[in-house]
Amino acid sequence: MYDTILLPVAPGGTANDAVPHVRSLAERYDATVHVVAAVDTIEHTLGGPRVGSLSGRVESGARKRVEEVTADLESAGIDVVGEVIHGEPLRVIDNAITDNDVDLVVMPTHSRTGLQRVLLGSVTEKTVRTSPVPVVTVPIRDPDE
Repeated sequence: MYDTILLPVAPGGTANDAVPHVRSLAERYDATVHVVAAVDTIEHTLGGPRVGSLSGRVESGARKRVEEVTADLESAGIDVVGEVIHGEPLRVIDNAITDNDVDLVVMPTHSRTGLQRVLLGSVTEKTVRTSPVPVVTVPIRDPDE
């Protein structure tokens, strides 16, 4: 049913709540998991050493995050591919779905509501609305709970 699963991760993010769900689905369906981090910076627009430094830190955080998640899934015997891609997150996710013939997307969500949701938006929400394949959303637990 699901041969290829996409797991977008935030550069430098630490939320692992979606990983157990991806692991379970991949094991059940013997699926390959594509872990993707989108690095969206303004380096090309503004240039300069300070922006370049920020861009380097964001990309480094993204690489580290992808490596951590792929190592976690590989340790469970799951076939996994990790990639950091430059671009706007929604576009990166949309392209990854098409380019990798993805059957299912699994994404964490902050479950924001009200004004916070309107002001901050949500890559997960936009993906749910525009994805050509099913999207499973996993709420990020509050570490204080």
